[in-house]
Amino acid sequence: MSQASTLITGVGRRAGLHIARTLLQRGLPVIGTYRSRRPGLQELEELGADLHPCDFDSQAQVQSLIDTVSDRHPQLRAIVHNASDWLSDSDDRPPAQIIDRMMRVHVSVPYQLNLALAPLLQACDEPHADIIHIGDYVSSRGSRKHIAYAASKAAQDNLTLSFAAKLAPKVKVNSLAPALLKFNEHDDADYRRKAIDKSLMQREAGWDELMHAIDYLMGSRYVTGRILPLDGGRHLK
Repeated sequence: MSQASTLITGVGRRAGLHIARTLLQRGLPVIGTYRSRRPGLQELEELGADLHPCDFDSQAQVQSLIDTVSDRHPQLRAIVHNASDWLSDSDDRPPAQIIDRMMRVHVSVPYQLNLALAPLLQACDEPHADIIHIGDYVSSRGSRKHIAYAASKAAQDNLTLSFAAKLAPKVKVNSLAPALLKFNEHDDADYRRKAIDKSLMQREAGWDELMHAIDYLMGSRYVTGRILPLDGGRHLK
């Protein structure tokens, strides 16, 4: 098995933390990025993760990340674009700042990383390498309260299509489109009930469901250029 690292963005909490922890516990090397220091990062460091602070609003930090990864790693097994932000259109910031932030985190930085690090993926000594964008269910249907966010996630899905065509056959590029996966601890009972009622499955998916989907995509030698829903049947409600 290749010991090429997987680069995961946004590993400080929730989904990114779970993905990074799972791969590290399997003995697989992980490069992780984070915006701010969180308690879970110490655990990842103890497991051997190579962690890098990177604020996507800073082009200098993004370029530094690209340069550091390129200098230290001759190949990559995968890039998992997990870093995300979720701004409401009613946020206190001006609309221009909201859309700029959403597009930068979900489109501009993934675009730059994919282009710059493609040679490392192409050099992977396994039969294929992978890029996986963690998108969102709303990318295909829009959102009344998070218009900028939904638009940026739709653009991210389009990156999947373009990079799949560009990097084939060595690199597969896919996107996951989850709806509710895991509640936050502070979510109240009313919110939880309303959220669960939106799906046919009537429950949280949990982080393992996301990890299973990532394992499927990374294990496949054929699936590319696809947006895989993880929505509990919400499209049928």
